[in-house]
Amino acid sequence: MSKERTFVMIKPDAVQRGLTGEIISRFEKKGIKLVAMKMISVDTKLAEKHYGIHRGKSFFEPTVKYIISSPVVAMVLEGENVINMVRGMMGETDPQKAALGTIRGDFGQFIGRNIVHGSDGPDTAKFEINLWFKTEEISKYKKIDEGWLQE
Repeated sequence: MSKERTFVMIKPDAVQRGLTGEIISRFEKKGIKLVAMKMISVDTKLAEKHYGIHRGKSFFEPTVKYIISSPVVAMVLEGENVINMVRGMMGETDPQKAALGTIRGDFGQFIGRNIVHGSDGPDTAKFEINLWFKTEEISKYKKIDEGWLQE
């Protein structure tokens, strides 16, 4: 396996509920490298680009309205098989179906307020990272524990 990157957004409900640190801590404790992060008040244009694949669906406009309602925390995470690892840690999209121990299973209640977003594959990750971050905003560094986390 090779290192890959993924995009993660801590959504408005998690920011408002003070869960940002807890969510970031889970990724860090797993050994996933945080290479970019910022809190941002999302404008309609960015929200519509991010959710553009869902344009025309019944939940598109409510989702855009929700994402622009409060700041979010946008992150780029890096590691071996990080896309699948992060998706597993997040749990099912619907928090009522998400296993306890996952972010959504522990903190979410309803699908319309599901705490966190993560890229669903390499192409989506590349699109989302480029949409939310400039190249110079993404750090390149070696963590001192990398040798202990990977073979």
